[in-house]
Formats: sequence, structure tokens, C-alpha cells
Amino acid sequence: MENNTLRILLTEEGADAEDVAELTGFLRAELLQLDVDDVTSVPGGEAPPGARAVDVAAIGALLVSLGTSAGALTQVMNAVREWRGRFRGARPTLRLALDDDVLEISDATPEQVSEAFDLFVSRHSTLGA
Repeated sequence: MENNTLRILLTEEGADAEDVAELTGFLRAELLQLDVDDVTSVPGGEAPPGARAVDVAAIGALLVSLGTSAGALTQVMNAVREWRGRFRGARPTLRLALDDDVLEISDATPEQVSEAFDLFVSRHSTLGA
């Protein structure tokens, strides 16, 4: 795997920038507990003074440096699945990208999410290759 950085984009229908920032912060804190090199927010452009428009996509974006741990991607995907599963009612939409592979989860059952995440991990597993 040449590029060991997983990009996570979190969005929520109708949520304001503060809500998205808070959700992203909670997810980042959980991911930092794992065997990953780093979890950083994607730097967004500065809004001009007095501007009300905020790039919510930049607020909800994280870069997860997976490092060389063979199980890091699995750990991250399991943590994201558990984090998302704790939501009651509406769940945020997640877009995960690794290399040129993109997985987007919005309205899905926990079973569908598990299946999609397992498939995503298996596509990036170096074991058995």
C-alpha cells in the first residue's frame, strides 16, 4: 500500500458547522487511541473576516495516517463503525477514501455498514496477496 493515509469526510444533513466540528472532534479523539501514526484535521481555507460561509466539508474531514501497522486499517474501520453505531436516529454520512478507493455510507443498516467496511478492509489487506 503506497499511500497509508485514510481520508474520512463526515457530513450530516442539516447540521451546522459547530455540530459537524464537534462530531469530528469526538471521532478524532477515538481514533487517536488506536495504533495509528496520527489523526489530523484537514486544513481548510480561512474565511474572510465577517464571512458567514464556512466550508463544512473541510470541518468534517480527517486524515488518518495508518503507519506500518498491519491491523491499523481494521482498527480504524471498527472504531468508526462503533462510533457511528452509537447514534440514535439520524447518523452522519461518512465518506472514506484510501488511495483511489472510496466508500460512502449514508442510510445503511448496521449489517450493511459492517459488510461494506469488511469489504473495504479486504481490498486493502496485504495478507494473502
